[in-house]
Amino acid sequence: MLIVFPLGLFLTATIFDIVTLVSGGTALRLAAYYMIGAGVIGGLVAAVPGFIDYFSLRGAAARTATWHMVTNLVVMAFFIASGLLRTRWGQQWVPAGSTLPAALSIVGSVLLIVGGWLGGLLV
Repeated sequence: MLIVFPLGLFLTATIFDIVTLVSGGTALRLAAYYMIGAGVIGGLVAAVPGFIDYFSLRGAAARTATWHMVTNLVVMAFFIASGLLRTRWGQQWVPAGSTLPAALSIVGSVLLIVGGWLGGLLV
């Protein structure tokens, strides 16, 4: 049940990003940044048993697991990019207060739902 942590952290970060976009505040943007960092760590931890299980699958389950893995790797890439663009380093690529990090987290969350659905098919 390790998947609940990155799932919850990523989705909450996205909700905070949406609230920030609507309200214009900055406090939730900082909270979203830390949630993304914790979600990335949780996602890496949750991937270990999934990767081990992956090698025991055959047939249709293996194909579904491949799509699940690829989708979740793309999700991680979106959230890592979103998190990095919120740092001082990221401000050389996008201006402070840019909506791009929030857009990446929104797209990442949509893909996260798809990846979660695919993972649910494997259970």
